[in-house]
Amino acid sequence: QVQLVESGGGLVQAGGSLRLSCAASGRSLSNYAVAMFRQAPGKEREFVAVIIWSGGSRYYADSVKGRFTISRDNAKNTVYLQMNSLKPEDTAVYYCTAAGPKTGLSYPRWSEYDYRGQGTQVTVSS
Repeated sequence: QVQLVESGGGLVQAGGSLRLSCAASGRSLSNYAVAMFRQAPGKEREFVAVIIWSGGSRYYADSVKGRFTISRDNAKNTVYLQMNSLKPEDTAVYYCTAAGPKTGLSYPRWSEYDYRGQGTQVTVSS
């Protein structure tokens, strides 16, 4: 089992920055894909970014490309999402998810991920 705990959410003004952390315990995230999703009130959950642990490949939703960066710290077994130039439309609960080794991972799909954190609220004021 993998336990994921997100932190770093909060209230920030538009144009500001936040860094979310996703700390894993129970198992090393080696060979796991770790993704961030978000869900705003009244909207569907959406993919934000993913980092493929073994190779470090990263993919982003078009809406955050160039503003958000996903990274990892092997020693801390933690993934980070650096969010810059935040916009009010980035307001949502952000979830960290992890998928074990599998071929043909469809990384934007929520159901592909085996483990999920409890979420952290990000609110961007205009």
